[in-house]
Amino acid sequence: MRRRSDRGPQPRRLARVSDVLLVLNCGSSSIKFALFDAGSPVVPRLPLWRGAVDGIGTGQPRYRDGDWTDAVALSDAPGAYHAALAFIRERVVARLGASRLVAVAHRVVHGGSRYFSPVRVDADVLADLTSYVPLAPLHQPFALEAIGTLLQAQPRLAQVACFDTAFHRTMPLVEKILPLSWSAWQDGLRRYGFHGLSYEYVAGALAERHGDRARGRTIVAHLGSGASLCAMRDLSSVATTMGFSSLDGLMMGTRCGALDPGAILYLMQTRQLGLDDVSRVLYHESGLLGVSGVSSDPRELLGQESRDDETGARVRAALDLYVRRIVREIGALTAVLGGLDVLAFTAGVGEHNPEIRRRICSDLTYLGLAVDDVANAANHTTISPAGAPVTVAVEPTNEEWMAATHATALLRDASQS
Repeated sequence: MRRRSDRGPQPRRLARVSDVLLVLNCGSSSIKFALFDAGSPVVPRLPLWRGAVDGIGTGQPRYRDGDWTDAVALSDAPGAYHAALAFIRERVVARLGASRLVAVAHRVVHGGSRYFSPVRVDADVLADLTSYVPLAPLHQPFALEAIGTLLQAQPRLAQVACFDTAFHRTMPLVEKILPLSWSAWQDGLRRYGFHGLSYEYVAGALAERHGDRARGRTIVAHLGSGASLCAMRDLSSVATTMGFSSLDGLMMGTRCGALDPGAILYLMQTRQLGLDDVSRVLYHESGLLGVSGVSSDPRELLGQESRDDETGARVRAALDLYVRRIVREIGALTAVLGGLDVLAFTAGVGEHNPEIRRRICSDLTYLGLAVDDVANAANHTTISPAGAPVTVAVEPTNEEWMAATHATALLRDASQS
């Protein structure tokens, strides 16, 4: 880590860019941000500038600006998030120079059963989105806090919410409905799906790279700290592993994934757990971290699986279960699609962990999957051998650009109407 000053390197001002759009991707302990040229007919995929503040509320916040990382001085919780937002605003203003900030686009995880496309946020929309906080407690509150803060500070600045649930609006009813009473459906209890901005970007990128093959039977594996799969036909979502909440589906870093509801009832009864306790267990103390007792990061676990002790045994069990759940769900989605033409990996683990990809694909050889070890080790965009019946791809995601593109299109349409 290189230190330059308590406030980080002095930002270089943007050159020859008139209109700029800011994208904020807010998590519970981090805020990623990027500036895009909003004056071009098509928003360039590479941002003009990007950065992040990590470790918010931990007492050890860090600021990342390109390859540069350093500790920053922010106020402690509960004001840490506002302090991080103020820090980012300060850096953005310094960066803008003569450029004009025309809008802020936000990745918002949940649009509920009302919002299926990007929307400009005002006080009424913000109130609506706040009602969905219980559906995505790890992400929704923080995006909305950023929106609310900016609405108060700069009420005339356009803010656009772009929803992770929107991409899955094309799923058929049979994939959305839950096996509960019909009144539950009427009350909004349904399978929404998540990671939609990522899937939307990857779908387009696969079509550009692999042509009509990607428009066939495709499964995209978004494997990060959160994880899900999406089955697509003609680049549209037809099924996904996350459902009503971001707890469903695959085993994740600290989240459990799909779980027998009876196990939750049993925990509540035998351990006398309240609602907050259960939420903590399912969101923060399960998944890879819960089973291994070591880490939520597959990279760290792979480095310890050879240990000849109880810790090593737990680490191996965690990795085996992690891979098994992914393999099982790929098999299920392949059945829904009636076969498989493309399997694509994206997000942090999917893009950068060759060993996890290898283990997943080695358990799916019956589907025709094969991996070229050299290409896989190098994280090439295609890691299957030439002529393989199933194309195995690695496609870096770009959620920020997707949000910038949606927001720009929305504001242009509004100005022309």
